[in-house]
Amino acid sequence: MFSIPGSPGLTRTTSDKAVIPFYAYAALAFLAATLLLFFSATDFTTHYFHPHLLAITHIMVLGWGTMIVLGASHQLVPVLIESTLFSEPLASASFVFAAAGIPLLSYGFYVFNMGWPARWGGALMIMAILAYCINLGMSIIKSKEENVHAIFVFTATVWLLCTASVGLVLVYNFSYPLLSGNSADYLSLHAHMGIVGWFLLMIIGTGSRLIPMFLLSKYNNPRLLWWIFGLINGGLFAFVLVYLYSQNPWRWTLAVLPVIAAISLFGKYCFSSYQQRIRKKVDEQMKISLLSVMVMLLPLLLLAGIMVVLAITPGEPVRLITTYGFLVIFGWITSIILGMTFKTLPFIVWNKVYHQKAGQGKVPNPKELFSAGIFNWMSMLYLIGCLVFTLGILTRYLAVLQTGALMLLFAAVLYNWNVLKLLTHKPVV
Repeated sequence: MFSIPGSPGLTRTTSDKAVIPFYAYAALAFLAATLLLFFSATDFTTHYFHPHLLAITHIMVLGWGTMIVLGASHQLVPVLIESTLFSEPLASASFVFAAAGIPLLSYGFYVFNMGWPARWGGALMIMAILAYCINLGMSIIKSKEENVHAIFVFTATVWLLCTASVGLVLVYNFSYPLLSGNSADYLSLHAHMGIVGWFLLMIIGTGSRLIPMFLLSKYNNPRLLWWIFGLINGGLFAFVLVYLYSQNPWRWTLAVLPVIAAISLFGKYCFSSYQQRIRKKVDEQMKISLLSVMVMLLPLLLLAGIMVVLAITPGEPVRLITTYGFLVIFGWITSIILGMTFKTLPFIVWNKVYHQKAGQGKVPNPKELFSAGIFNWMSMLYLIGCLVFTLGILTRYLAVLQTGALMLLFAAVLYNWNVLKLLTHKPVV
């Protein structure tokens, strides 16, 4: 169940058994990725196309970001479409396929062996996405309600399927010449289909519903969201066409400008929600989520700088590109997940433990199921660690990289501590 206590109209059913495994897996993946980040810090002084960097990237993007988004959306989509999920067994199947595929794929990248582990890992991820896509599509059809948030989520899933399919082709292309160029030549295409098509659309689609809901704001503007939807998809299609058919870096502005406009409009949407909120006090989890909206612009500004450098110089700005990738994954995506985890998971656990105990005595508030002190320490270590590691990439000082990685590792330990505290919560009444 997902509901806000006191807001029975938002209640829709999805078993916690179909959702919580995604959260638990994602927490462990975050810990594993930061551990590898610490022991691979020296690799960040080389080229970004390094086996260890590829492995860390896929653990973060698939094991951390995608798993938690899949888990949360199985709980949130019924709220968005005001109906029930089509199939909980399909949700569990999606988890099993992804949970098996991610370590195989990451291992293949880490040892740079594009044999059966990487191929089966990629194939299992596609099976996981297909299961999720069918489940989502059938849920929307069953609801018979037009909903811009659900269209965002479904379109994001289609882009994720395209991204994973291209990724599997790139894996095979290392052994069989399926494409005209090397697999590394298509890395940017693969990455941006995932970053913009999957994460940006999904985060805006769900965030535009959750942020007003958690702020207790009455603001709603579907027309503005449709504009954002069109700008992001238009920009992404332009990027794919320019990437495949033009080598002129200046034409990338055709793709980047619509996306910048879309993010700016989403910032306006969030600000309007904030202004019209009923609850005046904003908690720390919402602050870090709202901060991530502003963090969206940093990678885009860096991308604009990379485009200028590529246009006026013959060399590749390796440090800037590595920094851009790090800020997207560890900065923007991670910051919004850190905040939203402790806005959604406490409600899921609260409903699991206390939903049948309503009226039997005083029950704790969802935010009392985890430690606010641990969350604050985690947030501080994460923010400082992110900044220090970014500085390390730009300066290539190993000690700075290791310091930043160690702080991020401690942040991941604290995150897992709080998630474990939530998942093992016992009823007090």
